[in-house]
Amino acid sequence: MKLDMHCHTREGSPDGKVGLLENIELLKRKGYNGMLITDHDSYKAYRYYQKLAEKPADFVVLKGIEYDTIDAGHMLIVMPTGVKLPILELRGLPVALLIEIVHHFGGIIGPAHPCGEKFLSIRDTLREKKSGNIRGNIYQKFDFIEGYNACEEADSNLRAMRIAQELNLPCFGGSDSHKQDSVGLGYTILQEDVSDETDLINYIRTGKPTKTGGVHYEHTTRAKLGRANKILVYSFWFYNRATAFFRRKARNLELMETRFLASLESFRAGSRAN
Repeated sequence: MKLDMHCHTREGSPDGKVGLLENIELLKRKGYNGMLITDHDSYKAYRYYQKLAEKPADFVVLKGIEYDTIDAGHMLIVMPTGVKLPILELRGLPVALLIEIVHHFGGIIGPAHPCGEKFLSIRDTLREKKSGNIRGNIYQKFDFIEGYNACEEADSNLRAMRIAQELNLPCFGGSDSHKQDSVGLGYTILQEDVSDETDLINYIRTGKPTKTGGVHYEHTTRAKLGRANKILVYSFWFYNRATAFFRRKARNLELMETRFLASLESFRAGSRAN
């Protein structure tokens, strides 16, 4: 089964230029069997998809998200089918707490483009610089690594795959598409078909193999701007911090609700065991 595991849409990402249905049609033409929607801190595109009266045939659309942490760049997250966690649409959680929440509710999490640009990728954040080598730190808690990202240079992807190999973690591959000409340039091949998010989570957790690869996207913003791209990168840092700050009240309230649900689930599990 061939999937694009890193897709942005016009419905869900402020920088997305391709509508979800157009994205699906482009992927189907290129021989893909499905996609993972990974919009920035948003499930809007998947909610739009669920409301469609007629859904595209012979194509699996999976619900994921690309979350902006406050200390470790972007994270790709897949939660079990039917699990709704509004806090995942409120950027700014630290990565350790994010992992704890995702795992408690049965999801999987891994760093997007881990060796990419400053502030967007875990390998070039303050937290990563303090943590030393990858053994014995936060990487041990990840379920996968994005090993191939079509918008990253070959060296960045190679280093990401080496991290995955060292930690014996499966790789995701995707296009990181925001524009029409980048759709379907990265892929993940699974040995078995999956029909929903829970199937994908079970596939990854049981250690079944993934194959990733694709074609490098030559027209990224970084390539167009050259050295001036650093201004954009630092601008993102300020934007991420400011947005996280202004949404802290909503995030803290949602975090209290999430922790209450987690405590309730633990209580129910204990009651069933007794």
